Amino acid sequence: MYTSPLKKLFKGALCAGLLATSFLASAFTEGTDYIVLEKPIPNAEKTLIKVFSYDCPFCYKYDKAVTAPVAKKVADIVTFAPFHLETKGQYGLQGSEIFAVMLAKDHAAGISIFDDKSQFKKAKFAYYIAYHDKKQRWSDGKDPEAFIKTGLDAAGMNKADFEAALKQPAVQETLEKWKASSYDVAKIQGVPAYVVNGKYLIMTKSIKSIDSLAELIRELAAK
Repeated sequence: MYTSPLKKLFKGALCAGLLATSFLASAFTEGTDYIVLEKPIPNAEKTLIKVFSYDCPFCYKYDKAVTAPVAKKVADIVTFAPFHLETKGQYGLQGSEIFAVMLAKDHAAGISIFDDKSQFKKAKFAYYIAYHDKKQRWSDGKDPEAFIKTGLDAAGMNKADFEAALKQPAVQETLEKWKASSYDVAKIQGVPAYVVNGKYLIMTKSIKSIDSLAELIRELAAK
C-alpha cells in the first residue's frame, strides 16, 4: 500500500510528539519527587491530604504562601483535607480537637477552609501567629485551658459549644482518622507532609514552585 512522503512525515511528527508528551508526563520520579507509602491512608482516593502541626514553622510558611493556591489549582481533580498531628507540640491533642470541631462547623455551614470566614482558618492562624510570631507558650504545656481559649476566641466560639461539638460522631471520626494516619506519614520526612490519593507522599525538598507542585499532584492523582 502506497504511503505518501507527506503522510510519512506527519506520522513521524506525531510519534515524536507522543514521545515528548510521554517524557513530560513522567518528568517526576519515584524516590525523588514522591514515594509510595507502605501503609496507605484508607478511604483517601481523590484527595490531597496535608499533615500539619500548629507548632511547625514550615507548616506555617506553607500555609501562608503555598497550600491554598496549590489546592485551588487542583480542586477539579482532588479534594483538600487537612490532618493535624496530635503527637507534635505540647498541646497537640488540644490542637487536634479544636481543628476537628472547626472543620465540622465549616462543613456544616458550607464554608471553604480557605475562606476568611472559615472558623478552621481563623483558629489555625491564631495558633500560628501566637506560637511562631508572638512566641506564646501557654505555660509550656501546663495551661491547656489558655491554649484552647486562643483558638475559641479566634473562631468566635464559647467553651460550652466547643465541648458539645467535640462529642459529635463526625468530630470523633475525624480525630480517629487523624490519629490513625498522621504520625505514620509525619515520621517519614516530618511536616508539612502532602499525600495524594492516600498513598503518594510528596518529597517537600523537591518542591520548586506552586505550578510544579500542582503538576505533580495532578500526575499522582491520575495514577
